[in-house]
Amino acid sequence: MSDRDWQAPGGAPVPPQVPDAPAAAGFDPAAFPPPTAAAPPTAAVPPTFPVPPSYGPPPTAGAPLGWTPPPKPGLLPLHPLGFGTLLWAPFAVLRRNPAATFGTGLVVQLISVIATVAVIAPFMVFVVTRVESASSDADADALMSGAVGGFLLLMLVPMLLSLVASAFLQGVMVVDVASGTLGDRLRFGALWKAAAKRIWPLLGWTAMVAGAIAVVFGALVLAIVLAALIGPAALVVAVLIGLLAGFGLLVLGAWLGTKLSIVPSIIVLEGVGIRTAMRRSWQLTTGYFWRTLGTLLLVGVILSIASQIVVQPVSLIGTILAAIIDPTGAGAAIAITVVTMVVTLVLSLLIGAITAVVQAALVAVIYIDLRMRTEALDLELVRHIEQRGAGMPVTDPYRAPAAAAARPDASSAPAWP
Repeated sequence: MSDRDWQAPGGAPVPPQVPDAPAAAGFDPAAFPPPTAAAPPTAAVPPTFPVPPSYGPPPTAGAPLGWTPPPKPGLLPLHPLGFGTLLWAPFAVLRRNPAATFGTGLVVQLISVIATVAVIAPFMVFVVTRVESASSDADADALMSGAVGGFLLLMLVPMLLSLVASAFLQGVMVVDVASGTLGDRLRFGALWKAAAKRIWPLLGWTAMVAGAIAVVFGALVLAIVLAALIGPAALVVAVLIGLLAGFGLLVLGAWLGTKLSIVPSIIVLEGVGIRTAMRRSWQLTTGYFWRTLGTLLLVGVILSIASQIVVQPVSLIGTILAAIIDPTGAGAAIAITVVTMVVTLVLSLLIGAITAVVQAALVAVIYIDLRMRTEALDLELVRHIEQRGAGMPVTDPYRAPAAAAARPDASSAPAWP
């Protein structure tokens, strides 16, 4: 019988005796004490690396890491603009470069006023002199009828001069906004020189817009006049139809004006013709129609209200003073009336210059924003600034992608110095 089958008295089996393996092998437990509790691990210190100077200082301890906005080297931040930035950026143009921008707007206003006075004043003096010397009422009526036609013809002269001045102002403001976004500040002469390079396409576009408005307005007036010659009933019908047509044309004009609002900026900065600029403007405003229309309308309303707030109180105060000093109209208040008219004219010139500059700058700001949103112009501008700062040769960042491949001068430097 083996040891495995052996049982102690009483029937309980005896477990086998297993020898202690370490002791059997000559192992001494005292030579290996039990492990002690280890110290808690210390926090790992991250390695430090040199930070390039262009990226700024390293973040402070405990500061949360987040998104860093793109740089703003000049007028506009180099990323798609928010609605608030679109509103204040045109006004910032005046504050950033007032001598060149406001000076140009003031020159444009003075040219328009001086041209109008120089043409109309001698003509009115001539007409009044001839009417007073007329031998009969029939001759006086004939002279007055001819004076109306001559007046309308003479008004074409200041209108043409205003057209040229308005087109030139648009070019100047586009160049100022584009160069200011890159951090440049051009002087009066440099802005005028850069804008003069694209004056003929700008004149063509401005003439097209003015001609279309004149033709539509003239057609409505002519239809009403012809209806008045037919009879009173036809006149009433023509007026009602004219009002409905006028409302429809107003809506159509707002739509077309918004879709083609950035044509001057494209003509100046991309160096393309009128047809290409119209097509580009239509493409860039697609999907941003209401945003563009709202910005243009809101800035226009702000400027209109501001001009009324400045000009109307002066005129009202002058009228009240004249009534108080000379209530009987004996002539003692003529000096106050003349002074009021002069002050009102000067304020109108200043407000008109500011309004023209802001509206022209707004179109350029909208153009840059739309290209940032649709063509990643902001990345191209950042690359241009970095390469220019490193002394590397640069190209014109505002050239359109499609036009850059087609035009041989697409790799040239910007039009401004």
